Amino acid sequence: MGYFINYDSMETVLDEIKKKYIIYAPKSLGNAGGMQKKVIRYGEINSIKDVVYDQVSDFSPKEVFYPIVQPLIYFREGTYIESELEIEKDFLIFARPCDICGIERLDQIFLHNGGQADNFYQRYREKVKFAMIECDGGWDTCFCASMKTNKTDNYSIAVKFEDNGLKVQVKDDAFKDYFSDGKQVDYKPEFVTANTKTVRIPKIEGPSQVSQIIASDFWKQFDEKCIGCGGCNTVCISCSCFDTVDVIYNETSMDGERRRVWSSCMLKSFTVMAGGHGVRPTAGERMRFKTMHKIYDYKKRFDTQGHMCVGCGRCEIRCSKDIHFSEVIDGLYTEVERLNAEAENREVKADE
Repeated sequence: MGYFINYDSMETVLDEIKKKYIIYAPKSLGNAGGMQKKVIRYGEINSIKDVVYDQVSDFSPKEVFYPIVQPLIYFREGTYIESELEIEKDFLIFARPCDICGIERLDQIFLHNGGQADNFYQRYREKVKFAMIECDGGWDTCFCASMKTNKTDNYSIAVKFEDNGLKVQVKDDAFKDYFSDGKQVDYKPEFVTANTKTVRIPKIEGPSQVSQIIASDFWKQFDEKCIGCGGCNTVCISCSCFDTVDVIYNETSMDGERRRVWSSCMLKSFTVMAGGHGVRPTAGERMRFKTMHKIYDYKKRFDTQGHMCVGCGRCEIRCSKDIHFSEVIDGLYTEVERLNAEAENREVKADE
């Protein structure tokens, strides 16, 4: 069922929704942190005018339900208690199809990985419903169509922003009453079918080829290009890496808390073990790990149709060294084709 709601009426609708939900959307934070351009980040909104729908957000919506810093347990005098989620309201998040697909990747990691759901993630995630923002063509950094994340049906409502109001499709019965006074229209969201950027996904044939990819000189170019800042992981909707940190409240006490804190597989320190040995000491090795995780390991592990990367392009915008992850994937495609050609040549020579 579809409705048209003008902006004034939508304010009334949001006021009603806010009685049960905290509403999050991409919003302008101004020139935060001395940035030259305005920062667009997910935050709580009070008006539909707060929603920035015509620009790509600098950060993803994952921090709404996967906090950057999250207390897990509190310990005191030899005992501990688990942290509690004290937020009573549910969350309604305005998000684009690629981000919703990315959140499904996070769900796979935290809820269906190893047979035991992550309780700290799950209790937030169960509160989340989506208001899908219809994309109007995307931006020049997007490659969602190549990653097949340009479409989703995982939303409660879909919205299309127009000059004088919104078209709304309601899928979830829990939201029908909010829009019942709106003008009924025939509206179904349209999805991006192609981006200006196209990425070729390498088809990797089993463990033997993975070994060849690991040994490839392709990754050495990133030893100098990448500075290992981890900014790409911070803005990525599907990155899930974290560190666990114990914080002692003061130096004369054993009281404190254990926190989960976002981290990055691109940081040199991320895989350093006791004794100081680093599993992936070079930037190229870390880029290899991230790339393979995004376009091979995740899909193979969970036997899914989709890859972990959703093609949102935020990492390309964020990278201070102008590394385009779409070009990394595409470059690996070319490298795999080269490896395949060499293997075919060896077979031909062996037959001769």
